[in-house]
Amino acid sequence: MRYFIEFSYNGKNYFGYQIQPTAITVQEELEKALSTILREEIKTTGAGRTDTGVHAKKIFAHFDTDQVLNDQFSHRLNSFLPADISIKRIFEVKDDFHARFDATFRTYEYYISMEKNPFTQDSAWQHWRRPLDINKMNEACKILFEYDDFTSFAKLHTDNKTNLCKMYKAEWQQNGTELKFTVSANRFLRNMVRAIVGTMVEIGSGKIKPEELRNVIENKNRNSAGTSAPAQGLFLVDVGYEF
Repeated sequence: MRYFIEFSYNGKNYFGYQIQPTAITVQEELEKALSTILREEIKTTGAGRTDTGVHAKKIFAHFDTDQVLNDQFSHRLNSFLPADISIKRIFEVKDDFHARFDATFRTYEYYISMEKNPFTQDSAWQHWRRPLDINKMNEACKILFEYDDFTSFAKLHTDNKTNLCKMYKAEWQQNGTELKFTVSANRFLRNMVRAIVGTMVEIGSGKIKPEELRNVIENKNRNSAGTSAPAQGLFLVDVGYEF
């Protein structure tokens, strides 16, 4: 039987989601806990890969087992996991349903603190030294919908077969001294959101004009875009499926 896990995690102490041979990851902790409880080797497949220090408010993974899991299994699994990983629910799906390939959209949020805030050091980019023009940044957001090739925001030397993405939402909101960027698409390239945010901050700080974002995208060159924003401000907040 195939089971889906809905969970969240604080990425501060992890080198991303996906298992690595010499670094602690969220997937490693999840599989270790599942294997211990079920007394068999469990391998999981996640909805996506988050980089070192990136957080997830809502993410999914699937795994297979012959054992029947009851409603209390999620509580038991939580007791085996560290405090910075939380299981929301576990439920059975069709045997061929896939956490990564059957996802219809993914939504990220990125947070910027416009004042020095000791309580958001691990959850927002502390960008308090220079003001940002949110109107110019939202003007630039509209340009993103004109394109589907986001090579300029992709991490170099990856195994991507295509750099095409369909953008569904991109907007900045301000709440007091905090800025939030919400972006949703059918898929994202590695480092894409952080590269977009870094470029948007250059626009908001007046280094480049909003309309120059077209040149950045059309160049299809990572060096044309801004420096990647710090990892701690990025959250995966939703993954969509047609269950």
